[in-house]
Amino acid sequence: MASGPVNEGTNRGSMWELDQNLDQPMDEEAGRLRSMYREKKSSAILVMRLAFQSLGVVFGDLGTSPLYVFYNTFPHGVEDAEDVIGALSLIIYSLTLIPLLKYVFVVLRANDNGQGGTFALYSLLCRHARVSTIPNQHRTDEQLTTYSRHTYDESSLAATVKRWLESHAYKKNALLILVLIGTCMAIGDGILTPVISVLSASGGIKVNHPKMSNDVVVLVAVVILIGLFSLQHCGTDKVGWLFAPIVLLWFLLIGAIGALNIWKYDSSVLKAFYPIYIYRYFRRRKRDSWISLGGILLSITGTEALFADLCHFPVLAIQQISFTLIVFPCLLLAYTGQAAYIIHHNGHVSDAFYRSIPDGVYWPMFIVATAAAIVASQATISATFSIIKQAHALGCFPRVKVVHTSKNFLGQIYIPDINWVLMILCIAVTVGFKNQSQIGNAYGTAVVIVMVVTTFLMIPIMLLVWRSHWILVSIFTTLSLSVELPYLSAVLFKIDQGGWVPLVIAAAFLVVMYVWHYCTVKRYELEVHSRVSMAWMLGLGPSLGLVRVPGIGFVYTELASGVPHIFSHFITNLPAIHSVVVFICIKYLPVYTVPLEERFLVKRIGPKSFHMFRCVTRYGYKDLHKKDDDFEKMLFDSLSLFVRLESMMEGYSDSDENSLQATQVTDKPIALTAARENGNCHHLIVPAQSPCRGNNSIVRSSGQTSNTTSDELEFLNRCKEAGVVHILGNTIVRARRNSGIVNKIAVDYIYAFLRRVCRENSVIFNVPHESLLNVGQMFYV
Repeated sequence: MASGPVNEGTNRGSMWELDQNLDQPMDEEAGRLRSMYREKKSSAILVMRLAFQSLGVVFGDLGTSPLYVFYNTFPHGVEDAEDVIGALSLIIYSLTLIPLLKYVFVVLRANDNGQGGTFALYSLLCRHARVSTIPNQHRTDEQLTTYSRHTYDESSLAATVKRWLESHAYKKNALLILVLIGTCMAIGDGILTPVISVLSASGGIKVNHPKMSNDVVVLVAVVILIGLFSLQHCGTDKVGWLFAPIVLLWFLLIGAIGALNIWKYDSSVLKAFYPIYIYRYFRRRKRDSWISLGGILLSITGTEALFADLCHFPVLAIQQISFTLIVFPCLLLAYTGQAAYIIHHNGHVSDAFYRSIPDGVYWPMFIVATAAAIVASQATISATFSIIKQAHALGCFPRVKVVHTSKNFLGQIYIPDINWVLMILCIAVTVGFKNQSQIGNAYGTAVVIVMVVTTFLMIPIMLLVWRSHWILVSIFTTLSLSVELPYLSAVLFKIDQGGWVPLVIAAAFLVVMYVWHYCTVKRYELEVHSRVSMAWMLGLGPSLGLVRVPGIGFVYTELASGVPHIFSHFITNLPAIHSVVVFICIKYLPVYTVPLEERFLVKRIGPKSFHMFRCVTRYGYKDLHKKDDDFEKMLFDSLSLFVRLESMMEGYSDSDENSLQATQVTDKPIALTAARENGNCHHLIVPAQSPCRGNNSIVRSSGQTSNTTSDELEFLNRCKEAGVVHILGNTIVRARRNSGIVNKIAVDYIYAFLRRVCRENSVIFNVPHESLLNVGQMFYV
């Protein structure tokens, strides 16, 4: 937990040893808290239900690509039928290699206990190697039941890669920046997907009304976008049930129309399944074929949402059922049918999708297409919510309000602030461009960069987590990059034609995320360097040199050992302190969830007469602080349970203690006192008691000692009834006077602004305002 200690040189004397024994890591407590927690396996009916829902949330983006792929591939029309065959062949094998083989059968299996996205991959790496830039990892974290990791033979390739990643700080920072780039591009994708999907669907109005102004189409798209984002508060579960029938109908219709067009126009288009036509396409069109890759890339947009939306649905529902049985075959039929139509109507490439629809079902199909485009937007919006939540939990995004929208599925969330920001940006891009071709260029840039980042992150995942052979890793990397790098080069060529939009959006989010993370790390390091020695605190005696007034003081800190600077500042400026003091460390771990029975890790600090405790509260990036959670009550219950178990453990030998743990602690897991962690710890505490023996009568008269469990529990209850105060540090971070201009802008302006607009910790943990005490302090970085 709180690693990264202050460098005190080699002069470590008896006081340092005393401090280490007084405030030891919670190894034994963490070991006793391991429960029999297991994820519940989904029943067959539930899997089928989720597979159906996943159509409405995950596959809408990928499914609506036929609306605009051929237009963006051939914006100036088709000159030769062979070009259509070559483009179709590229589409077929791009769909096969990227969504099917890479994502469905490889990347989706790299999930973090059902969580997907770039931050899920980063969390896996943080557990298997010390690559986190916040130095708060501790071995007690590894004893969580959800903290799965592997050990390696020192001579293995995985161990070599692990040492290489851990060797220098710049490698950790480079890995973090790579993750942030992928994350920010995925957010940009969440902005551009609704724009191009809705605008393309709305464009169907002009097919039967060619004289209609383009402004009318844009207005319709804006109205649809406002309605879509206004529905997000309903939650993924309800939205999925609402949209899933629409998307299922959409896939069945485009598949049926595609098959009809193949039979009606030209069945010879099926020869595109031979990859030789890809070679002929590049040989014939040369430079134009390379530029057209930006349009063909749009056929696999939405693939990244398969992974990012994984927290909403299990792998089985997405992988083995929805995609392979419905999505993939229907998309192949749709693209092949469109190609057959374009070969015979090469002047209709700009609106080939709508013109290839039989007249009798045109308007019903237009309605379904518009609805499907709305659904397509839902996929990336849901993915953006998941990404922001993960980024916040790992210290890379300001605190925002997160609403849990489903009682059954923890991963389904809604973030109001992000929702309205996305809506404003979507409307701005729609109104600003009005050109489907330029929006398509911007869209492709965001998508392919996310794919390339995922490929690079999969390399250490396969080596460290899966321990795959280097040959398999090389094959995966080569196949992925051989497809993605040509696409990347093609979209970068169109930066001046709209491709700059996602780069600007991603750059803005990257600045926010990196500045927030940088200042978070610096603030933690300053907390570590300014912490107060526990030996000094205990030397003050049970009264801490102050008047101990009735009540409980919860002191919040980011440190899991030592006394935070805010507390020493508090007791040196005020004449009194509460009868019971609990240091609370809120800590987010690189795991998807921490079971409730393992969340609170409690230990006693010093002798019982001090009435001082430490509680480390651990969360995963999937865990939420819901309004109905009484955080204060859970803290007090954990404290009381600790006191009861501590009393039970007294008088037992080591063998008796182990027996008690096996029979009772597994049912009611709770922490043990630090005094029994080390055989030397007990007598080391004795000198800290001696200065206070003269004050024993005062302490007894004020009711601050308890010789039995019932007395101490009664004492805790009386203190609780007297009042609970939550002491939070209001830390202000400022740049040093001699720091550079970039550091001053980042710290004094960007970070200060983000701190003002983000939510306070007291709001997130539902701390009553009347029980809140802020202690101000200022750090210079």
